[in-house]
Amino acid sequence: MEKIKTILARQILDSRGNPTVEVDMLLENKGFGRSSVPSGASTGSYEAVELRDNNKQKYHGKSVFNAVNNINTIIGDRICGMAFDSHRDLDELLIELDGTDNKSNLGANALLAVSMAFVHAQSHSRNISLYELLLQNEPVLPAPMMNIINGGSHADNNIDIQEFMIFPLGAESFSQSLQMGVEIFHNLKSILQSNGYQTSIGDEGGFAPNLSSNEEAIEVIMHAIQKSGYKPGYDIFLALDVAASELFNSQNGLYELQSENKELNSDEMINYYANLCDTYPIISIEDGLDENDWDGWMQLSKALGNKIQLVGDDLTVTNPKRLTTAINQDAMNAILIKLNQIGTITETIDTINMAKRAHYGSIISHRSGETEDTTIADFSVAMGVGQIKTGSVSRTDRTAKYNQLLRIEQKLKDCNPLFGGMQFLGHQI
Repeated sequence: MEKIKTILARQILDSRGNPTVEVDMLLENKGFGRSSVPSGASTGSYEAVELRDNNKQKYHGKSVFNAVNNINTIIGDRICGMAFDSHRDLDELLIELDGTDNKSNLGANALLAVSMAFVHAQSHSRNISLYELLLQNEPVLPAPMMNIINGGSHADNNIDIQEFMIFPLGAESFSQSLQMGVEIFHNLKSILQSNGYQTSIGDEGGFAPNLSSNEEAIEVIMHAIQKSGYKPGYDIFLALDVAASELFNSQNGLYELQSENKELNSDEMINYYANLCDTYPIISIEDGLDENDWDGWMQLSKALGNKIQLVGDDLTVTNPKRLTTAINQDAMNAILIKLNQIGTITETIDTINMAKRAHYGSIISHRSGETEDTTIADFSVAMGVGQIKTGSVSRTDRTAKYNQLLRIEQKLKDCNPLFGGMQFLGHQI
């Protein structure tokens, strides 16, 4: 049992220059853990509450001093001097202290920072890596879904779809998949430059050019893949995060693709995706419809669920209750996993295990507002889900996760670790 000696929270800045929470935790056996929590720009309305101060005189209302104070007083006063057998024991106490379903009392950002700091302190005290502490079965190096063109809420451009990702499933190792992504990324930059497009980057490190349509973004990526010497649909596949809740007009019930001057209902959006999948090697679509369009999601699953991975993010927000509804309605076949959507390590693991029992795919994911914290790299290996989203291959808040995965791969090399890929996609594919 590891007794907590001290806990200290502070406000730091995330990758967008917005405040977030960081926690240092020291155990009596000298185990030390530090964690910092991310923040999303495109957030689902059913996510656990990220506590902000809303004081317009400080950081435009985005400061997190109340969440920090909740850790240093309410949480710290309760847990310092206590011993816990496991992270589950600590997380259950945190959930009890908050006392709400959506973490709105103390803040999901406060609870998650403490939850993550504790597992880091545990791994340090036992002199093992974080992935070893959390390991469920055998470690799996995840295949990266690399967001190399940013649109929607992640960029200041005219592209509707939020993320255009390359998915190097033809690689034989994580390091090889990263090499593929880096080569394609730099070739994409030269192609954009040669065509007179901007090569400034968005929140997740991908390029954010103004293009004539969503399909042009796919075409230029296809060009970059081929210029890099890889074969689309064999070495490299494509994945989209549409973030359709951002495109949905609740007044008329239509999805607005402004770059293409289109207004589509659910059936038309499904046909739009089907045509893209027939034309390009797209193997995964995330948040293809609005977070409340359950009927549409069921139709989408019927139309494409046996061909590609259909990922719920805003629809399910790493929440077991909403995942249960999705499973019962056969609305998708994979779930995006974001720790700060639910607020503790334990609840996140429980959601992943629920998805596994339903034979759903799972993808461990970052947020658009990130920090140098690399927890999700270790977490993805430990959970064995075989897939990770952590952005492009630029900006240190993104590459920090990739670099941690390289370290883990090196440590595991004598064990011949599994590498994520096709076998880790949704069971229907």
